[in-house]
Formats: sequence, C-alpha cells, structure tokens
Amino acid sequence: MKYDKKGYVYILFNKRNGTLYTGVTSDLVKRTYHHKEKVIDGFSNKYDVDKLGYFETYDSIKTAIEREKQIKAGSRKKKIELIESMNPDWADLYERLIL
Repeated sequence: MKYDKKGYVYILFNKRNGTLYTGVTSDLVKRTYHHKEKVIDGFSNKYDVDKLGYFETYDSIKTAIEREKQIKAGSRKKKIELIESMNPDWADLYERLIL
C-alpha cells in the first residue's frame, strides 16, 4: 500500500441513531458510491449502511488508518458525537461531495 496518498476516515449510517460503519479509503466518493450500490459484500451491505454521515481528510493514508483504528476503538456514543459535530441533521453528505 502506498502511504503518500491522501486518506479519508468516514462513518456511514443507515438511519439516524441506527447502525454505524467506520471505514478508511483513499477515494471517498468512489468508496461511498460502492457502499450505496452494494458493490461490496459485507457488513455495510448486510445492514444497508450507505449514508455518509461523517468524514475526516488526511494528507496520508497511513495517518487515516491510524485514526480509523482510534475511532473504531471508541464507543458508539463517541461515533454519534462525531457525526453530530459535523452533521447535526444526519444528512447524507455524499450528495455534497458529488456536486
């Protein structure tokens, strides 16, 4: 894996206060699209988790991976607080990325 790529940490949800999924990627638009189109089998597909609720941008994918681990180790409450700090209405932020 190349560590000089930009990185993103993101949290997806299926409904307000519903199921959450935390991930990391070097291409947030493409990765979110894959979740929305159910291209990838797994947790997000199984639980219909496809709305982008929160994301952070990093200059390196390595830093993003470290942050993802930190977020995943945190409580559900902390993940909800992250979402609500950026997105109090629980809107799907994907629409803003592609406009």
